[in-house]
Amino acid sequence: MNNIVLSGGRIVDPANGLDTEADLFVSEGRIAGIGEAPSGFRAEQTLDVGGQIVCPGLIDLAARPREPGATHKATIASEARAAAAGGITTLCCPPDSQPVVDSTSVVELIRRREREAAGAKILPYGALTKGLAGEQLTEMAALKAAGCAAMADGGHVIRNSLVLRRAMEYAGSFKLPVLLTPKDPWLSEGGLIHEGHVATRLGLTGIPAAAETAALGRDLALVQQTGVRTHFGRLSTAAGANQIARAQQQGLPVTADVAALQLFLTEMDLWDFNTACQVDPPVRSDSDRAALRQAVANGQIAAICSDHQPHEPDAKDGPMGTSSPGASGLDSLLPLVLRLVDEGVLPLMDALARVTSNPAHILGLEAGSLAVGRVADICVFDPKAVWWFNAETMHSMGKNSPFLGWEFTGRVTHTLVDGRLVYRLSQQ
Repeated sequence: MNNIVLSGGRIVDPANGLDTEADLFVSEGRIAGIGEAPSGFRAEQTLDVGGQIVCPGLIDLAARPREPGATHKATIASEARAAAAGGITTLCCPPDSQPVVDSTSVVELIRRREREAAGAKILPYGALTKGLAGEQLTEMAALKAAGCAAMADGGHVIRNSLVLRRAMEYAGSFKLPVLLTPKDPWLSEGGLIHEGHVATRLGLTGIPAAAETAALGRDLALVQQTGVRTHFGRLSTAAGANQIARAQQQGLPVTADVAALQLFLTEMDLWDFNTACQVDPPVRSDSDRAALRQAVANGQIAAICSDHQPHEPDAKDGPMGTSSPGASGLDSLLPLVLRLVDEGVLPLMDALARVTSNPAHILGLEAGSLAVGRVADICVFDPKAVWWFNAETMHSMGKNSPFLGWEFTGRVTHTLVDGRLVYRLSQQ
């Protein structure tokens, strides 16, 4: 591997509390030195990153590359490269692909496609139950050995509480974190957007906040019973954030994330039947958005993810009742996190922690740090670059973003994965 020097950048590493201007040295796929070159180091490539920020590569806790299965929407190759262009070096993928990630053969397929893509790393979650049907437990030990970092319900809520308890206990016996979707299947069934005044005015079936809080109530009771490390994905309500905060105060081993779009959009963005903003869980009220921002700021919500769900154009062009929920989020994750900094929600160090060191800690990954000796997964971005976000500037196959036409500040210029330069902005 090349010996690479990132010269003149501002190194911001939340995992180690580091914020300094210094050269960073990469050798054999790992961080070899900061400030001073290690003994015997001979640079084979020098990247001038003066005026730019060098941070750990982003870790996205929820992104669906659509493969295996719906390759007409996206592929592992396309989304791994799109992630790299967005500064994301690890994509964590829910198990609800086709086929479901419930066997080692599916994990091996994903790994093979990942190697061929030469972009971001793809880290699949294993399914808690076979076929995500909520009935039979999977062979979790085998899935862990194949490379799954956690076990998840993949958005398919396990309705039988006893099965969920057994699944949590089984995962815990292998020291695997459990990732759950806080959604009551009965309260949310048939719902399209947040149950509020906008849904009433538009004549659409709503999804109440209780769909999240009721599910959290059951699941948190099982966490208390089993003691298993549990992560709740994509919170959307103020009440849900409060439940997580209370559970953490009680000492329960729980963490949570929120999709970046939930920190910017509300039900009002659906006022004109804008299907680009139709997501699951739905964007909710102004007060919910404010509470989620506060929970992210105080660390009760530890991570921000993209909840990346690319679609082909036809999937979003129909009426609200027939369009597919979900938004393409890889390209906008870092710009939205940086906007939180600009809007005073978080200082830069804390904002970057929500997409680097915190996700790594949740899953127990080696990534998310620029300490000497750690794997060289690195994002470099120009914090002053101003650009327009549109379909032409997106790298994902899915152009279904609610942020098309937004002006962003901060743009990725280089991305390294395992010490290899996998993305470089063409203007550079």
